[in-house]
Amino acid sequence: MLTRAFAVEFPPPPPPPAMALSFTDIPLTRPATPLLDSIASPAALRPLGLDELERLADELRAYLLYAIGQTGGHFGAGLGVIELTIALHHVFDTPDDRLVWDVGHQTYPHKILTGRREEILSVRRGGSIAGFPKRSESEYDTFGVGHSSTSISAALGMALAARLTGSGRRAVAVIGDGAMTAGMAFEALNHSAHLDLDLLVVLNDNQMSISRNVGGLSTYFSKLWSSRLYNWVREAGKRVLKAFPSTATLVRKTEELMKALVAPGIVFEELGFTYIGPIDGHNLPLLVNTLTNLKLVTGPVLLHVATVKGKGFLPAEADPIGYHALTKIEPTAPPVSPTPRKPKYQDLFGTWLCDMASAEPRLVGITPAMTEGSGMVEFARRFPERFQDVAIAEQHAVTLAAGLACEGMKPVVAIYSTFLQRAYDQLIHDVALQNLDVLFAIDRAGLVGEDGPTHAGSFDLSYLRCIPNLVVMAPSDENETRQLLNTGFRHPGPAAVRYPRGTGPGVAVDPSLAPLPIGRGRVCRSGHAIALLNFGALLPTVLAAAERLNASVADMRFVKPLDVDLIAQLADAHQLLVTVEDNVIAGGAGTGVAEYLAACGRTSPILYLGLPDAFIEHHTRSAQLVQVGLDAEGICRAAGARAAALGIAIAQPVALATRG
Repeated sequence: MLTRAFAVEFPPPPPPPAMALSFTDIPLTRPATPLLDSIASPAALRPLGLDELERLADELRAYLLYAIGQTGGHFGAGLGVIELTIALHHVFDTPDDRLVWDVGHQTYPHKILTGRREEILSVRRGGSIAGFPKRSESEYDTFGVGHSSTSISAALGMALAARLTGSGRRAVAVIGDGAMTAGMAFEALNHSAHLDLDLLVVLNDNQMSISRNVGGLSTYFSKLWSSRLYNWVREAGKRVLKAFPSTATLVRKTEELMKALVAPGIVFEELGFTYIGPIDGHNLPLLVNTLTNLKLVTGPVLLHVATVKGKGFLPAEADPIGYHALTKIEPTAPPVSPTPRKPKYQDLFGTWLCDMASAEPRLVGITPAMTEGSGMVEFARRFPERFQDVAIAEQHAVTLAAGLACEGMKPVVAIYSTFLQRAYDQLIHDVALQNLDVLFAIDRAGLVGEDGPTHAGSFDLSYLRCIPNLVVMAPSDENETRQLLNTGFRHPGPAAVRYPRGTGPGVAVDPSLAPLPIGRGRVCRSGHAIALLNFGALLPTVLAAAERLNASVADMRFVKPLDVDLIAQLADAHQLLVTVEDNVIAGGAGTGVAEYLAACGRTSPILYLGLPDAFIEHHTRSAQLVQVGLDAEGICRAAGARAAALGIAIAQPVALATRG
């Protein structure tokens, strides 16, 4: 075995690869893939020669394009790692050797090559394979992911286990340059050098995560060897050396200094890694040759590969953001009259953000690498000096907002519910504890459909409700979302507004920027015997159920502080209270209602409807809601059964005081 104490002399590089196929359209019929069809597992890859591997890459790219056209799903990242995926499974003895992928957007080729070729045609559908690596799905999925920047830590743990058990297996982490911007990745790199384990980190550098990468590290990667100053010094040194051979030592030291200033590997070398690269991530012979030799190197190694997101599909190469994911291509249908497209909640937020920024010069918008997903593109264009995309660094985003608030600014942090979980300590310690004026606009709250449990916002009402000083709001439609964003922004302290993925019911939006009274809900329907207390975007469903139950409906708006006067009114006028929320029942909004009633000594019967104590697997959002009983039929069934058990009859409606 070679060690880092000696230079690693690689054999001459292999010949250049054959020209890869490129596509301009998504295949609508299944392409002929005879070689791919013969690959039942990575073991079938290992006897193949380089020519066959390159043919396999072409077939895999064509098949992936066809498959995602049939199903929709993550797209560009997988196209960019086809050659790398083939090379890794060809060189390493997977699944015995552990291959850990970061984020998971890039793993469709991996799934196709590991026995799930046919299943990829139904990826992300209920009962089929997930869109991310999942340990229960395949022994080749060594670590379940969905969030960014976990691969190096997980692979390091596997490498440590290999040392402790003497198994001899190798561990490989594949991480993108976007994921490398997160602090967790550098924590793992730092510990890797300390342990000095046999660990290979493959840095897939496509200069993209989902949005374009930002920050010093991204700039550092993009320099590579293109520094004009460095190349000028190098060429000048050659001329000086030719004219004055005695200056060789000076020339060499000058070139080493310049290399240290711009070489992409210096950071990793200083962290204790053997750095190799950057190399062409689409050159299969070069990848196979390099990985084969790196198996001989002990200690932590970082291989830097340069790839193109969307490689082989020309529209995706030209627009990697737009082709990050693809919707299913539907069969051609007869033309129909177009209907106006309802705005998504993220679009509503983006419009509100621009409107409020025009009125309030202290507003600063912050996002952790989700400019497009959070609806902030127009804000970034119109207010570039007040827009901060901090890359995949949720903890930093929250504390950056806290620092801005300390100086009298009005920061708005646009973040997905599932990603705010990663900054929970900062939310408590840096914002709420100091009662700082920060608004959290929390997107993708509740169930999110095909992306599954890694991306679901199932817990935010529970983990936010227990934090002192924090106002927590759950709007029920488009207009309520805007009004509660106004409310949270005008409130002089920390506040959170959570709203779901996708579109709402189509309610007209009041363009004003006026706030609502904090802690005050509204009565939407008067009924009898049963009162449904709605928290969040399920209001249309709750109203539909109320029609069948002849129940009252209150849109509570605020999870903290609760409208206790409204709760008391409902409890006095009804025999059963039913709380409804797109959040886990444990510790959620319904629990807050029960806590208030118990503190008052009230014994009103309560039924809690929400998400169960389980992770809800990927499916359409509507199917997920049916599964957990949060559709109109499920609400009727559960409330009716509880009413029957209590001997409550559903009769004529009673009047309640209207509250707006």
